[in-house]
Amino acid sequence: MTGIEGTGTDRTGLGGTDLGGTSIGGTADWAEAAVREHAAEAEGPSREEQVLERIDRARHRKARVKEEHITMAHGSGGKATQTLVEAVFLESFRNPLLEPLEDGAVLEIGTTRLAFTTDSYVVSPLFFPGGDIGDLAVNGTVNDLSVCGARPLYLSAGFVLEEGFPVEDLRRITASMAAAAAAAGVQIVTGDTKVVQRGKADGCYVNTAGVGLLDRPISLGVAAARPGDAVLVSGPIGEHGVTIMLARGELDIEADLTSDTAPLNGLISALLGACPPGADGVRCMRDATRGGVATILNEIARASGVAVVVDEDAIPVRPAVRGACELLGIDPLYVACEGRMVVVVAGAAADGALAALRAHPLGEGAALIGHVKDDPPGLVLLKTAFGGTRIVDLLVGDPLPRIC
Repeated sequence: MTGIEGTGTDRTGLGGTDLGGTSIGGTADWAEAAVREHAAEAEGPSREEQVLERIDRARHRKARVKEEHITMAHGSGGKATQTLVEAVFLESFRNPLLEPLEDGAVLEIGTTRLAFTTDSYVVSPLFFPGGDIGDLAVNGTVNDLSVCGARPLYLSAGFVLEEGFPVEDLRRITASMAAAAAAAGVQIVTGDTKVVQRGKADGCYVNTAGVGLLDRPISLGVAAARPGDAVLVSGPIGEHGVTIMLARGELDIEADLTSDTAPLNGLISALLGACPPGADGVRCMRDATRGGVATILNEIARASGVAVVVDEDAIPVRPAVRGACELLGIDPLYVACEGRMVVVVAGAAADGALAALRAHPLGEGAALIGHVKDDPPGLVLLKTAFGGTRIVDLLVGDPLPRIC
């Protein structure tokens, strides 16, 4: 697969960049022109180097929102989301705790270190195979705290309800949240409710925030990856996003799929117990939600100034997910998960980390999918099943809207 259809990105990942050479006029001597062209190429950077330099310059430009109005792409987790976050929210709220743009902020209060995160959920439909908006909200916030290395403790729950929303559906959602909180070992301790007029919302939106305790003196983050590190995923990817698309009933596709939504705190605790974070252990963990595994890998490559090279054949994808993605014309790497994470560990710790993940029920399908290299910095490269290599860029557009 080449990614999202209609993005204008060719299989090389260069997005149609002009790599043309010297144009030779009819009156010029072709041999002399060829010699001059060869000499110029020998003295200057190669065409590949020129392309990489253009990409690097583009990525270092100051973020700027070009659109006058918000589009669905701004919520996709891809390029538009990144630009919106950096150009609007980070520009307005900039401070040292926010600038890392991790899944949660790490706060120090005396000798106590806490992780704090928040998330909003607008998934459609509200109920889907394997879960609903309620357990999705709890699990998502628990996971954002957990990948910071924290032990999740307390959550808030805010509801925006539309006039006419069935009370029985609300009870079903809150029961699901209570069950998910109990399973994750957290408590929902505060909340808020707002109601808007009929037609001003889509039934029910949920916001959850969470606080967790950092028991270990650890520092994890997307800027911590180093050349030689290994890249792991905790299980087959793309199941949640495809499940949501099929649950909408808009496509004449049938597949035996359920969402992978799950709390990852138990899996992460087992991983950190077997492979402590630090120079010789875990460097970074991120749950692969909007934008999928591809977005997480790009964030790591960019923040750490490294190249991430992954092997297409090593990425675990269930046949039903792969088949649905082929019919939809999308790449599983960009499809959201809600119970999977990307882990970067020191190369020497890869086997131990993989064994720890596979020993847990939620990590049985874990796989080593690639490694961190030093060049080209800031890029994700995919070794394809056909023997080639292509750039995996951030998601363009929003092929799977409102999946969480």
